[in-house]
Amino acid sequence: MKMKTRSIITCPKCGHKKEEEMPTNKCVNSYVCEKCGETFMPKEGDCCVFCSYGDTKCPDKQ
Repeated sequence: MKMKTRSIITCPKCGHKKEEEMPTNKCVNSYVCEKCGETFMPKEGDCCVFCSYGDTKCPDKQ
């Protein structure tokens, strides 16, 4: 199965969605929503914001 490197991330505060490229060599531990400015972190137990708020798990977890 081919690894996916794009994910639609959804802001937990305002619901804004944006497609982002996921890095394959590091975890993304914070993300700033371009619409409302909220900075959010992974949920407890998740390695990165893509695992918590993306529609695709990060490459490390696929």
